[in-house]
Amino acid sequence: MSIRIQPSILSADFVNLESDFGTITSADGIHLDIMDGHFVPNMTFGTGMVKRMQDISSLPLDVHLMIENPDHWAPKYAELGVFSVTVHFEACTGPIQLSKEIKALGSRAGLSIKPNTPVSVLRGLVHHFDQILVMSVEPGFGGQSFIESSLEKISEVRSLIDKDSPDTWLQVDGGIDLKTISAAAAVGADTFVAGSSVFGSSDRNGMIAQLRQAAEAAAPNM
Repeated sequence: MSIRIQPSILSADFVNLESDFGTITSADGIHLDIMDGHFVPNMTFGTGMVKRMQDISSLPLDVHLMIENPDHWAPKYAELGVFSVTVHFEACTGPIQLSKEIKALGSRAGLSIKPNTPVSVLRGLVHHFDQILVMSVEPGFGGQSFIESSLEKISEVRSLIDKDSPDTWLQVDGGIDLKTISAAAAVGADTFVAGSSVFGSSDRNGMIAQLRQAAEAAAPNM
């Protein structure tokens, strides 16, 4: 199992993003939280900002759409050439068709579930997606604490992936630090979104290395 660390810019300095990107060069990608103020009670930025980030980043951009009407908007983000586009099950009307559209435009397709959404909704869907994202906090704001009950959900999703789609990544987002990354890796997560723990560190690449080591040490079959 490969371990991937993707810092979330929700905890970065939006006025100095190019400079901040230069402090996380050892990451496997950059996680971009797109919020519309409706699906979640916060707003961030849109396609124009993401297009500019494509220009200044040498790392893959992992776009997470926490918005209403992702069926309309997800292809527009994929058209920008980003590495991946993740949509929420709770907001989609046609997740399988949307996955096909995202992939046809050259991006990887991801599907996310919120903390109160049962894993059972993913049955029959996992093999259509390159990535499943388990939210371990309520989406909308950075700096929240990891919800411990997420560990059981991560384990359940790992079982689905192992059975139906072994190449699908299992991503976790919310409250990831040196302690929680070990717990999440131990039950099968392989891709981690870390915001405050990375951008709050004086040595961000050093923290990324520590997070990676902690996950690798805890992950099964490493």
